This record gives sequence, C-alpha cells and structure tokens, in this order.
Amino acid sequence: MLEFIQEKLGRAMASLSGKGLLTEADVDAALRELRVSLLEADVALPAIKHLMANVRERAVGEAVLRGANPGQLVVKIVYDALVELLGTETPLELKASPPAVILMCGLQGGGKTTTSGKLAKWLQETQKKSVMLASLDVYRPAAIEQLAILADKTGAQSFGHESTDVMVRAKAAMAEAKKRSVDVLILDTAGRLAVDETLMAELVAVRDLVKPTASLLVADGQTGQVAVEVAKAFHDQINLTGLVLTRMDGDARGGAALSMRHVTGVPIVFLGMGEQVGALEPFRPEGLAGRILGQGDVVALVGKLQAAAASEDGSKLEEKMMQGKALDMNDLKKQMLMMKRMGGMSGLMDMLPGMGALKGKIDPSKVDDKVIVRQVAVIDSMTAQERKTPAMLNAKRRIRIAKGCGLSVHDVNKVVKMHEQMNQMTKMMKSGKLAAMMKGMKR
Repeated sequence: MLEFIQEKLGRAMASLSGKGLLTEADVDAALRELRVSLLEADVALPAIKHLMANVRERAVGEAVLRGANPGQLVVKIVYDALVELLGTETPLELKASPPAVILMCGLQGGGKTTTSGKLAKWLQETQKKSVMLASLDVYRPAAIEQLAILADKTGAQSFGHESTDVMVRAKAAMAEAKKRSVDVLILDTAGRLAVDETLMAELVAVRDLVKPTASLLVADGQTGQVAVEVAKAFHDQINLTGLVLTRMDGDARGGAALSMRHVTGVPIVFLGMGEQVGALEPFRPEGLAGRILGQGDVVALVGKLQAAAASEDGSKLEEKMMQGKALDMNDLKKQMLMMKRMGGMSGLMDMLPGMGALKGKIDPSKVDDKVIVRQVAVIDSMTAQERKTPAMLNAKRRIRIAKGCGLSVHDVNKVVKMHEQMNQMTKMMKSGKLAAMMKGMKR
C-alpha cells in the first residue's frame, strides 16, 4: 500500500537520518525534497503548504538542530505533522433513535455499493448492530441485485422495492426499517460518471427526506486530487459527515489521503483495504502516517490477527493446535484463506515496523499474494481422502494433482512440505512451551 509515496518520502528523509549534526540548510534541503515528493504523490497544494510550514517551524529550533540524533527528531516531526494533517480519529456517529440512517454517496465506480456491504458487516461484527441495506440506485444495471447479494453474504437484512422512483424507494425503506426494528439503515444512492446537477438535486432531496445520521462519501483513493475536488463538490451540497477512501490496498499515490481532510474539513472515517467484505478499517491517522513513513501500524496488525483468531475457522484451528492434534490439508487451506482475508503477506508487511523500506529489496515472488491462490488450487485438486490423509500423497498422485490445478509437481511438493511443517508445530504444542507462549500473548 502507498508504495509510491513511501519511496518518495523515504528518499527525502534518508538525507537526514544518518547525520549526527544538522544545520538549517540541511533541513531546508530535505524539505525541498519532501515538497517535490508530495507534489509527485498528487497531494493538493494547500495541504503541502500547511505541512511544510508546520514541519519547518518545528524542525529549525535549536533543540532539534543541536540535539542527539537530530535526523531522527526531524523524521518524528514529519510524522507528527502528517498525523495533524490527516486529522483526528473520528468514530462513526450513530446516536439516533433507531433506525440510524447512513447515506452512502459518491461517483460511479468508486466502490460505493461494495463499501455499503463492508460497512454492514463491520457494524454487525464490531458494534453488534442489526443492519438493513436498501438500494436507491435505479439507474445502474444490477445495482439493486448486487446490494442484495452483499446483504446475503454479510448476514445483513435487505429491502427491495419495485418502484423506480428514488423518493418512493427511500420512504418505503425507512418505513420497513422501523417495522423491522433494525438499528441501522444503510441507503446506497446512485452515482454518476461525474458530478452533475441532477445527481446533486436527487441527493439533496433524499437527504431532506431521510434526515441521515451520517452522510458518507465513498471515493477512490487512487484518483488523487480528483477525489479531493469530488469531495468538495459533495460537501458543499449535502454537508458530508465523513469520508471513506477505497482501494487503499493498491499502489495509491497517497495524495487523496493526505489532502481530503485538510482541504474539505471532513474527517476520514474508514479505509477500504481490499475486495473482501471484511476489508474495511476504521481510519487511524497515526497508523496511516506510520505506513507512509515505513514505520508500520502494529495496532492494525494486532487487530487483524485477533479477528482471524476469533473467527470460527481460527478458533477451531487454534484448538486443534493447542491440543497437539494432527492437522490435515483442509486445516492448511483454512490457514491460507485466513492469511488472504488479513490482506496477504504484502498487506501484513505494510503494518510491520521497518518493513516499508525493506519491501522493495525482497524478492517479489516471496510476498506475491497470488502464491496463496496457487496453494489453495493445489489443495482443491486433491480428493477428499487425500486432503484428510496427506500421507497417501505418493509421486503418482502428486503428478495427477499438478495436472489438475495446472501447476508443477514442485508446487505440489511445496504445499506438502508446508503441511509437514505445520504439523511439526503442533507437536511442539505437546511440550507445553509453545502453548504457554500463545496463551501469554492472548492475555
């Protein structure tokens, strides 16, 4: 995530980090590099000016220039300035007489409908809220069906209506949400290819009718300053309460994340970190600033690990390992899928302190998340008996499995080796040492 801006800012800060003594000229030179890096990352000019002034004011003080490790102090100042620019952590406000209404808006293609499903899952799992999803998008083909599928996938309730009148659908959804006594109603509105008067007039009418508790703009985090302009246009018309940046797991330049809150004054509340319905993170400015500077985000990493361990598959797998029971290929597949849901190896590396700078130096094949897909394909090509009893996987069977999944025998052998290593760990559980360590970590 954010590899572009990580590389640029890392290069700008590298000129300072190794120096034992700094002059004001050193700081100014580094800030010039930092300014260029931010411009190349598509950060809005007002945000850059604010950040530069903030950093220079703090960095040229005598305590920094003459202190111990002045280069590291300047990096810390840049980190603090990034956190300040990104704004404070702002929880989603849902204090209202049920149902609390969340109005989802944005341009077409920004991930609005998918984010509505992700938000429904997050509300149910972390806030213990009952949620109903309703689509007001009568223009995009299959938009209503897509939301219904997401509701089914996330366990949320859904509401359909035969009318093609947006206001009729909104009014009916409100009435049905009250009838079902749901805690939260998420309304997925229609998007357009660009901001236009028709879109805004419709949104204003819907807002006035449903009186939402929260109005969230869903914007593509990879579009840079375009997303900032879109946010300004929507905020001027409907008074947004929060922003959701999608596709932040890709190689976004980072400009939108660093610009939107400062330029619009609207807080970022969530980041979309993947296509899976669970890939939605509450926004933490400290976490994002840490990732941008290659310092990782341990809080988010721990949260992902805890969520995986708390899942049904995670609990069963942990229980078998703690008891020292032999694991089969089905268990290995569950472990791989949990890793994929957590963002894969590349996603987890972004959260590990110090890995941002090293990531580019590691063989891409070692962190390629497609490896997980290939490994799962190998297991899926096995028969039910082979998955349950891996010891029967002789050379002939491995050749057949390789042909079945379109991979090599070497790939099959690697999966078998992984299974053997996993079972070696379960044997360590019987000694009690590893079990005691895991229980201590959980406490």
